Amino acid sequence: MSLRFSVLASGSTGNAIYVETDQQKLLIDCGLSGKKMEGLFRAIDRDPNALDGILITHEHSDHIKGLGVFARRYRTPIYANEKTWRAMEGLVGDIPVEQKFILATGSVKTFGDIDVETFGVSHDAAEPMFFVFHHEGKRLALVTDLGYVSEKIKGTIRQADAYIMEANHDIQMLLAGRYPWNVKRRILGDTGHISNEDAGEALIDVIDDCTKQVYLAHLSRDNNMKELARMAVGQKLEQHGIRIGERVALYDTDPEVPTKLAVL
Repeated sequence: MSLRFSVLASGSTGNAIYVETDQQKLLIDCGLSGKKMEGLFRAIDRDPNALDGILITHEHSDHIKGLGVFARRYRTPIYANEKTWRAMEGLVGDIPVEQKFILATGSVKTFGDIDVETFGVSHDAAEPMFFVFHHEGKRLALVTDLGYVSEKIKGTIRQADAYIMEANHDIQMLLAGRYPWNVKRRILGDTGHISNEDAGEALIDVIDDCTKQVYLAHLSRDNNMKELARMAVGQKLEQHGIRIGERVALYDTDPEVPTKLAVL
């Protein structure tokens, strides 16, 4: 058996990630319309009816835009911490009580043959949290939407077999761009988003010999480009002896096109 995943969509316009084993099928976030989510599932040849749960990282619209419609349509259980549930009230419509479950930050919950480890991050949401998925000795770490990668987070995500890591912006593009200064300050701050350079620095500290795949995620459509992110992160890793293409494969993600189903 193996742990498999696809970044269905990632970016400022919507985020969703699919993780499965032979026994369990999970969706992380549902940040696109119900119709678009169904198209993404078709693109990876998977059936939303088979989902065992939807895990929510936080209440920002690019992570929950389609949640209410999608979860009601497929009667899928939803897991979020208490503060996120409260923050989502009025944003996702009425969710039947039998579909609502609490997943506490800093806990480990077992879904069949997957252990999901949750950890808090610094972001301007009620109580944002992300995940490390454990299955038969393999680890997938999901780390986006955070202002900085703390030593505690590094300790949690260290030595994963694969990373889905935020590389939100190129700092110079952001500073020279059209955003008003208060928005730029929010993105650059400790509760905003990490840059390409930040992502590279964090990865240097956590990648181990077992790490084979890194997916650069949540790129800003206005303040980044895939080529810039890949180059900046790749250079950081290469400078520390982590050979791209030999030791670690570096992948793009896209706001509309899912990545190929990866196997760990």
